[in-house]
Amino acid sequence: MENLMHTVALMLDGTKVTLALFFATLVISLPLGLAAALMRISKIKPLSYLMEFYIWIMRGTPLMLQLLFVYFALPMVGVMLPDMAAALLAFGLNYAAYFAEIFRAGISAIPKGQYEAATALGMNYPTTMRHIVVPQMVRIVLPPISNETINLVKDTSLIYILAMNDLLRVARTIVQREFDMTPFVVAAVFYLAMTFVLTWIFKKLEAKYSIVGH
Repeated sequence: MENLMHTVALMLDGTKVTLALFFATLVISLPLGLAAALMRISKIKPLSYLMEFYIWIMRGTPLMLQLLFVYFALPMVGVMLPDMAAALLAFGLNYAAYFAEIFRAGISAIPKGQYEAATALGMNYPTTMRHIVVPQMVRIVLPPISNETINLVKDTSLIYILAMNDLLRVARTIVQREFDMTPFVVAAVFYLAMTFVLTWIFKKLEAKYSIVGH
C-alpha cells in the first residue's frame, strides 16, 4: 500500500505537467482557431488562401512530427525554446487548425438570411459576427469541440518525446525501474478521470445552449 501511495504521488506530479499543457493549449488554440476561421472565410483572398494552406499543413502532418520540428529544427536556425514553450507552440498551432475548421463549419451553418437581416438593421460585419453569428455558432460547435478537447487530453502524452515528465513518462519510468505494471493502470485511471470530467462539463454546456437555442 505504501508503495502504491508513493507511485500515485509521483504520478500526480506528472499529471500537473499534463494539465498545465492541456489548459494552456486550450487558452491559446481556441481564440487562434476562431481568428483563423474568420480569416479563412474572409473575402480577402490572399488571407483566405494563407489560412487554408496553414490548416492544410497542420491537419495533414502528424502532431508528433510538428513537435519534433519545433524542438529540433528551430534551434538549427537560432530559435531556442524551453521544453514547455516548444510543446505549447506545436500543440497550440496544431489544435488551432482543427478548431478553425470546426468554427468555420459552425459559422457556415448559420442561415444567410440572418446576415441579411443584420445588414438591414444597420449592423456592420464585426457587430453581426459578435452579436448574431458567434452566439449561435457556439451551440453548433460544442459537440465537435468536446471531441477535440478529449483528444487533446490523450495527445498530451506525446510530449514524452521531449523528455518532459508528464503523466505517461512518469508512469513508464516507474515501470522500467520497478518492473511493475501498476503505474500504467494508475495512469489509465487518471486519463479516464480527466476525460470523464470533460465529458460531464460539455454535456452540461450542450444542455444549457440547447435550452438557450430553443
